[in-house]
Amino acid sequence: MYPRSSSVAFAACVAFPLLLIHAPAWADDWPQWRGPQRDGVWRERGIMASFPPQGLKILWRAEAGGGWSSPVVAEGCAFLADAELVHPKARERVRCFEATSGRMLWKYAYEVDYPDWAISEDQNGGPTSTPVVAGGKVYVQGASGAVVCLAAATGDVLWRKEYAVEMFQGGRGSPLIDGDLLILHLGGKPGASVVALDWNTGREVWKALVEGVSNSSPVIVTAGGRRQLIVWTNDSVSALEPATGALLWREPMKTSNNDSIATPVCAGDLLLVSGLMFQLAAEKPAASILWPENRGPAKRVLSATSTPLLAGDFVYSATRTGELVCLEARTGKERWRTDKVTARKSGPSIQITPNGDAVFLYTDEGMLIRARLTPARYEELSRTRLIEPVYPFDGHKLAWAPPTYARRCVFVRNEREILCASLAAGTPESL
Repeated sequence: MYPRSSSVAFAACVAFPLLLIHAPAWADDWPQWRGPQRDGVWRERGIMASFPPQGLKILWRAEAGGGWSSPVVAEGCAFLADAELVHPKARERVRCFEATSGRMLWKYAYEVDYPDWAISEDQNGGPTSTPVVAGGKVYVQGASGAVVCLAAATGDVLWRKEYAVEMFQGGRGSPLIDGDLLILHLGGKPGASVVALDWNTGREVWKALVEGVSNSSPVIVTAGGRRQLIVWTNDSVSALEPATGALLWREPMKTSNNDSIATPVCAGDLLLVSGLMFQLAAEKPAASILWPENRGPAKRVLSATSTPLLAGDFVYSATRTGELVCLEARTGKERWRTDKVTARKSGPSIQITPNGDAVFLYTDEGMLIRARLTPARYEELSRTRLIEPVYPFDGHKLAWAPPTYARRCVFVRNEREILCASLAAGTPESL
């Protein structure tokens, strides 16, 4: 689950094909944002190659509320952070469901002072940060500045911190655990854009960056002989020393937090931050920009809703208009694009999850697609409706919360429900 140091001098980020070759068959949990290794790859085997004509078998459903936090799955349970919105009150909550049946095992909730607009039906305010489960504990970052550690088995509060943040402008990025540290990109004040807490006690170990907070989630890579915490804020892309928060390098860059959504991804000596490609230095912690030449937000943000896939020498990503594109990783040159994945509209999303020799694509329309992505073409293998898009945006309805894959199932939610559907080859009883 945690990044390891490497003896090589250049970035030790494993390329996509190698991840698949050496994939363990037992990695059946999804305990944090983007999976066990925080790389968006689903390594389980025994997954169906195409979907039944009648659609996936839904194993269970439960009510859900506001927010775009993804479920996480660990220790036989599915955990969801969301909000109960009953005007004029709002309550942020965390619920634990039995992963196989959907039976609710416990709930933890607390009142929050949301503004009126966040409680309205066309906003559905709530937590966007995805929890992380580790060591028998669940860590949750709320939209209100609360950071809570709960016992995974019972929901008992082990510790809780409150940070002063601008409501709904605080960090929506998801927590990262590194060793004994819980690292949060939360926009705390003063001078706490990024904070590291002792994961057992909640004691603050370090804080860093006096910068506007974004919605991007931090990651750790190894490059230039050092482990580096990569954080995309509204003012820069920065690399910090994970143990101390010391600044290693920084590329100044203003970005609206409506655009700074994607999680940084890495392969070899390349680091991609949405549509901005860095080359990581081999001899020391440093980075240079490869592309694009025009670094305005319209040119360096591929998608404001989705994280790209950096697979060896190629990038696959959604665009702002809903197309899926393939780009050469070192030049940014386009190889192909297609509008066959989702309709062209404002706010489209395509969440890409490699599995075996193909990928799962989950779209803003609530569609799940099995496809192959190669430098030559997009090849769709199967498609099915998974959940109804209900979030109103610019005249249409969207499903923005990325799915979670675990136990040979897909777990997905909108602002009304969470569901679990089987993706196991054969019968659901083989789970």
